[in-house]
Amino acid sequence: MGENQVGASRERVGEVYRSESRRVFATLVRLLGDFDLAEDALHNAFAAALEQWPGAGVPDNPRAWLVSVGRFKAIDALRRRARFDAALADLADRLDGDAGDPAVADEGGMEDDRLRLIFTCCHPDLPPEAQVALTLREVCGLTTEDVARAFLVPAPTLAQRIVRAKARIRDENIPYRVPPEEELSERLEGVLRVVYLVFNEGYSASAGDALTRPDLSGEAIRLGRLLVALLPESEAIGLLALMLLHDSRRMARTTPEGDLVPLEEQDRTSWNRRQIAEGIVLVRRALSRGGFGTYTIQAAIAAVHAQAPSVAATDWAQIVGLYDLLLRIIPSPVIELNRAVAVAMRDGPEDGLLLVDGLLDSGELDGYHLAHAVRADLCRRLGEVAAARVSYERALVLAEQEPERRFLARRLADLAR
Repeated sequence: MGENQVGASRERVGEVYRSESRRVFATLVRLLGDFDLAEDALHNAFAAALEQWPGAGVPDNPRAWLVSVGRFKAIDALRRRARFDAALADLADRLDGDAGDPAVADEGGMEDDRLRLIFTCCHPDLPPEAQVALTLREVCGLTTEDVARAFLVPAPTLAQRIVRAKARIRDENIPYRVPPEEELSERLEGVLRVVYLVFNEGYSASAGDALTRPDLSGEAIRLGRLLVALLPESEAIGLLALMLLHDSRRMARTTPEGDLVPLEEQDRTSWNRRQIAEGIVLVRRALSRGGFGTYTIQAAIAAVHAQAPSVAATDWAQIVGLYDLLLRIIPSPVIELNRAVAVAMRDGPEDGLLLVDGLLDSGELDGYHLAHAVRADLCRRLGEVAAARVSYERALVLAEQEPERRFLARRLADLAR
């Protein structure tokens, strides 16, 4: 085989790795019953592909070939290690004797493995932070260092979090399966919550120098697409719509220098119209199916914003009505704050300020910097400069994200002028 053919085969291995590695990994987890064993098997399978495909050619079904080779290499490795641990010999025998050849596994069953993996990583017996870390590491394939860097956690800490989660799955025999129908709704809610947490950290980072982390929001959208493809429930569709509609505004939310641009000042011509169009179609699809919930309603709110040519032309009455519906499903002071902003846009800043003051007087949002930032903005619009200054200063003390801190500082400077 010539160098060009060898190079083409190696490039093909790379393409298959990028497109299929997490699918292969998910199936190997099911077949081998262990995350670490499956990870080693995955790498060994692709190493074998690099050795064999240039000479033998790419198999007709690369995914099934990789699963089969990975499985048998894992069994061989266990047998080699069995002389140090007799229990490994029993495990190897059991894996070798399991019915069914993964090389001829049906495609639908292998796709189900990806869904099984997501539900296992997001099992409610695992701590929430472990669910997020494990999902990004095992479902998305991010490195431990990537996940740690994204969430501003030391890599050793993040690694231990993942190790403990895997050990808990093994020791507590957490099942590797899609939950039965009677549990599916509750368990899906937990999975969607993890995906949305990942997206939010990417869309509006909780701390640090950057407002957004596109790698994280992109991974969350990829997970959302996977869930909709494998389990097209209304709320999964609604969450994907919500993420797409929010992400469509990402490029307009910051200046080239990384400073925050508020909604009313954003260049709407730079919003991603392809994402908006897809998001609106998904919102309609979720609403038409019935059984929708909070993600779909939030997506409907985002769709109203996305379709408006300007802040002034936005249908604020519809947004207030959608927030009223959302509050009936999930009462929350943060949602009430967002509704107060919409009321201020519909009826005037006085009415909005009255609602915000009531929320702050209750004490529930006193430590939430955005509540004070909203109050400051409403006071500024009403010409109450002293009150606005106090609220901006309080928001600045509480804010941890540098672009938001710079924005609040500019607002204070504008008041002084």
